[in-house]
Amino acid sequence: MATTVFDRIEKKYLITRSEKTQLLYEIKKYMHPDKYHKSEILNLYFDNENYDFINQSIDWVSFKEKLRARSYNGYDRVFLEIKTKLERPDNNIGYKRRVMITNSDFDKLLKKQQNTLELANQSLEKNNDNQIAKEIDYMIQYFDLRPKVFVTYKRESYKDEANLRVTFDEKLKYRDTNLSLKKSKDDKIYFNDNRNIIMEIKADESLPLWLVQQMSKLKIYPQSFSKIGKVYQRIRKEQNV
Repeated sequence: MATTVFDRIEKKYLITRSEKTQLLYEIKKYMHPDKYHKSEILNLYFDNENYDFINQSIDWVSFKEKLRARSYNGYDRVFLEIKTKLERPDNNIGYKRRVMITNSDFDKLLKKQQNTLELANQSLEKNNDNQIAKEIDYMIQYFDLRPKVFVTYKRESYKDEANLRVTFDEKLKYRDTNLSLKKSKDDKIYFNDNRNIIMEIKADESLPLWLVQQMSKLKIYPQSFSKIGKVYQRIRKEQNV
């Protein structure tokens, strides 16, 4: 059964390829590749005409929420996710609630042929939570949400038995036209310097000492980096808004 609710401490870092190589030398001593070790992730973010949800990702507010559809290239599943984050001075706490449907069912949702609850109930995934599906439908209707920005990247991920997870996201691309959960020749590269890898650490508890020591040695420190927030700022800049 697929997990439908996640609750974890989240930290992000922008690193270079050299720093990634040095980190991986230590990571591989304590962690192992997860089930989907190397993948290509496709995201479609929903918002209203004012981009209120995406703007939350840019502004410093204690409570942030967004709705996105996520799929993994070559895998016929779409995760409809409500992502919530509580911003705190010490650690950010992330909550993710999701249902899983097929790519063809997602097309029906976009065309408004069926709603999330109907699709969740007919999905092959028997663990879908009807309450989460209802929340997604409510958000779409109440806030008048529709696809606004596509974001894709390649991910390499590791985990351990204590539910620590470390991911490296590279080749970040985006577009805000011809929106779908598919790559396009119109996708634009986001990074233009060598600090172009987004490392994210998710943990149920505090980080292990070996990892803290290695990051301290490399002078790698957490920073705020919302992919959708940064991409949207770039889009506005391109539009001279």
